[in-house]
Amino acid sequence: MNNPAWPATAQAAEHELFGDVLTCDAVLPASYLADATARTAQAEALLQGLAQVEDLRGSEDSGEEKRGELPLLAQRLDAKLDLVLVLLGRLVRQANPPLPPTPLRWSVRGLRLQLAADAALPEPDSAGSVRLQPADWLPDDVELPVIVSAAARGPQASWVWLRFPALPPGLEEAMGRHLFRMHRRQVADARRR
Repeated sequence: MNNPAWPATAQAAEHELFGDVLTCDAVLPASYLADATARTAQAEALLQGLAQVEDLRGSEDSGEEKRGELPLLAQRLDAKLDLVLVLLGRLVRQANPPLPPTPLRWSVRGLRLQLAADAALPEPDSAGSVRLQPADWLPDDVELPVIVSAAARGPQASWVWLRFPALPPGLEEAMGRHLFRMHRRQVADARRR
């Protein structure tokens, strides 16, 4: 989505981050942090673990109808695990301030975050990090290092374009797999409608 009201620097950043690459548009809990400390090793481990769980769930079921085919004990364990994740999510939200739901566009090159119209915008080329919750069912977030490519303010919203610096290969691969699964789910949801 290229907005003609964006300045030339923002349009260039949009093309740099999202041109000719798989992108996902979503509303996820996310925020930009002006500090440059990001936990890339933890982000890589979380995205890899998320991939394993989603791959197993995806191969097991494409809906609740397949859950009935599991042995009763496995169904009980799966239900208990779901409850434990919900409780864990509540504990995490009590300990940490929740991230606001944020419209974003995400690729392996970077992110565009939509912010409130009156949000403070970072300076281009400044380093920071972005925190986001990659899955709604998992109450944990990843922190990724970013460099501000551009920022723009409009009457209804503001936007910031954040590019990833050179990331460890494992993290880049895990992020690519995660984005592919997100894109596949979005396409499947669109077909169902």
